[in-house]
Amino acid sequence: MPEPTVLKADELGRIEIAVHEGVPVIRRDIRAARWWARPLARRAAAREARALMRLADVAGVPRLLGWDGAELLRSYIPGAPMQQARPSDRDYYRQALLLLSQLHRRGVVHNDSAKEPNWLMDEDGSPALVDFQIAWTRGRRGAFYRVLAREDLRHLLKHKRTYCPQALSARQRAILDTPALHSRLWRATGKRLYKLIARRLFGYWDNEGKGRVRD
Repeated sequence: MPEPTVLKADELGRIEIAVHEGVPVIRRDIRAARWWARPLARRAAAREARALMRLADVAGVPRLLGWDGAELLRSYIPGAPMQQARPSDRDYYRQALLLLSQLHRRGVVHNDSAKEPNWLMDEDGSPALVDFQIAWTRGRRGAFYRVLAREDLRHLLKHKRTYCPQALSARQRAILDTPALHSRLWRATGKRLYKLIARRLFGYWDNEGKGRVRD
């Protein structure tokens, strides 16, 4: 059996491509986290498991294969991350918008769609979305939920503006020009503190995948 391929290892644990029952999977190992970070790592993995259970019938997101409180297994989606694939076909973004719509109808907001590495182009050119560890899965789909869902959409449109700007509609450009209040406050205040803490404690912030991160 081949050795696992480590994708990321830090204070919150280790993420790797492994083989499970003869097929490649993504394994998130909480046991590899520093002792003081394990509660946070376990909570993030549990959140991802909860989101993937809700999305079990949605194409373009990983399947949850197992979660026992120490190790999370999800299906491996072959493809290239956005910063490598650089999708310029308007059909990719049409399908990506439909994918987000399916998430939101099932009560899941991704909350991290600003990261290029979280968007994949699979082997047939279709979009896929991974890394649901900060997804919103609780509560009613009220006003705050709709604000978060709109931010999912706005971040995708920022990627579209980078790689396929000619396909942006007037309505989409208007959405890009009106970030939510919490997003504006985050850029002005919280993000600076987050970057400082993440760099000092974890040695990175949210760009370890080497793609762009759009506010």
